[in-house]
Amino acid sequence: MNILYKSASERGDLWADLLAQLAPDASFRQWPDIGDSASIDYLVAWQPPEEILQQFPNLKVLFSVGAGADQFDYSRLPPELPVVRMIEPGLTQGMVEYVTFAVLGLHRNMPRYLHQQRQQLWLGHGSKPAAHCRVGVMGVGELGEAALAPLVQLGFDCAGWSRSAKAIPGVSSFVGDAELGAFLARSDILICLLPLTPATEGILNASLFSQLPPGASLVQVGRGKHLHHQHLLDALESGQLLAAVIDVSSPEPLPQDHPFWTHPAIWLTPHIASQTQPESAVRALLENIRRFERGETMIGLVDRSRGY
Repeated sequence: MNILYKSASERGDLWADLLAQLAPDASFRQWPDIGDSASIDYLVAWQPPEEILQQFPNLKVLFSVGAGADQFDYSRLPPELPVVRMIEPGLTQGMVEYVTFAVLGLHRNMPRYLHQQRQQLWLGHGSKPAAHCRVGVMGVGELGEAALAPLVQLGFDCAGWSRSAKAIPGVSSFVGDAELGAFLARSDILICLLPLTPATEGILNASLFSQLPPGASLVQVGRGKHLHHQHLLDALESGQLLAAVIDVSSPEPLPQDHPFWTHPAIWLTPHIASQTQPESAVRALLENIRRFERGETMIGLVDRSRGY
């Protein structure tokens, strides 16, 4: 088992230590120290090198180091090469924590209170119980379903929108383009957890915002290219949207003069909502390699026809 890691070197050092403990027979190298390129079986990367099979002629699987795999240019990858995105408990837990924080913060008007604090303004505003706040999650995959669970427990009126119907206790299911309008109309707080595909690029735009209840809020934890920046600013200016929590953007980081940095109704974080945890990620990687070598379906295997 020969594994090549091509991502942040400090995290790679942790992976090396963990693999030495959990799979001492495995060979682990970090880019650019690739050794004999023909011996590489598995590549773990955020961005693979150019001409991947020419450089690694015996490569068996390409693993994404993160939850997404839309950063790969599939036109440059051999069609027969399996691509697997990272699904591991640490990454899921991080997203659950962030989404819960964001929804509670928006529900209790925290962006407004932070702005007031900076103005030294002591002014309370009315609040409503969670049961009177309708939360909608766009994209009900592994992360979306996990993020909904604590929101249901907190009493929020929850719904999910996805390609196929989902049976999740306490969550209303909306399916496909035909039911998108009805889903948006009942989403006081909208959470984007969609994968990035040609169909979802730019989906967070003026048309979508206009279908939300006036004064709704946005949590953007999907992909940067989902969001049309100026349309969000316009919706905040008009009052159609009240506030937004933004963790992903395009580009990253944003230019220094970008209005998101200083907008009083925007909380901006540097793509930290959910981060792969080395120990659980290494265990997930090893389990998928064992599955592959047994001829079983790997967890997180990308369906190229769907883009995720």
